[in-house]
Amino acid sequence: MDFKHYVSKNNNGVDDYGLKCMNEDGYAQICKKFKVEFPPQSQDVQPGMEYLMRPRPIFDNPKYKGSNKLKDKVAIITGGDSGIGRAVSVYFAKEGAKVVIIYYNEHKDANDTREYIERLGGKCMLLSGDIKDTNFCDKIVHETMSRFGKIDILVNNAGVQYQQKSLLDISDDQFEYTMKTNIFAMFYLTKRVLRHMLPGSSIINVTSITTFIGEPELIDYVTSKGAIVGFTRSLATNLADKNIRVNAVSPGVFWTPLQPACWDSQKIPTLGSDAPMGRAAQPYEIAPIFVYLASDDASYTTGQVMHVNGGQYKG
Repeated sequence: MDFKHYVSKNNNGVDDYGLKCMNEDGYAQICKKFKVEFPPQSQDVQPGMEYLMRPRPIFDNPKYKGSNKLKDKVAIITGGDSGIGRAVSVYFAKEGAKVVIIYYNEHKDANDTREYIERLGGKCMLLSGDIKDTNFCDKIVHETMSRFGKIDILVNNAGVQYQQKSLLDISDDQFEYTMKTNIFAMFYLTKRVLRHMLPGSSIINVTSITTFIGEPELIDYVTSKGAIVGFTRSLATNLADKNIRVNAVSPGVFWTPLQPACWDSQKIPTLGSDAPMGRAAQPYEIAPIFVYLASDDASYTTGQVMHVNGGQYKG
């Protein structure tokens, strides 16, 4: 589909800032000359809604063909409704996994993801709630075990971030909310899931490049993401003799709902421009790392932090 046809048919004549190709279901796809450019935009909700973004993130590479690396595995993915979580959910389904998507209140995004997975022939269950609530964490495990009978993979992806110019601008309530969402909830859910994991299982935590380079306007977020690195390394060592692997993925700047939900709208067009590759990434570009860490290909990989950031940080 050429750009002119796309604009007139799908976007009411409004330039979509570089998006050149969209499939019949309305999802963005990769084009040979695709260049990412984002217009100024913001959202006043956390963790953000993908369906409101322009252009919408690219979460699937149609050239990626699954090879049953995760056949019959059961994966719980927090924040699996959108952004990186959506891409991971789709790629896991392509590899044969049954996917349990945990999300807060992004009902449209979650249902869109479930429908996409089901069109691929995969199985997907949605559970909506607050992972800071230990009762909801209990429910996640109960519902997953009741429907699928096991848990092989846990992806702790959900998180929030808030832009503040100074430490003095971060309220005690904001700090507590960020820490509880990003690290406390990870502890709560991992502890409950772990009771049902067998040898060969995999836990994948999402940290951030900001942990390693610092981000002056995300102090509480960086603190929480640093804690995730420590949690990952300690738990990996603790569980190594049980053959349960624990790793982390550290994304650079990706075009996800977290960005317009956090940053001032005028910062959006320059996202990722300071990376050597000169751009922000799309969610599909990180999903294969999660497939690797979840699969038997990574049978001797634990306690590691995988960096995907366009060369901005070389760890």
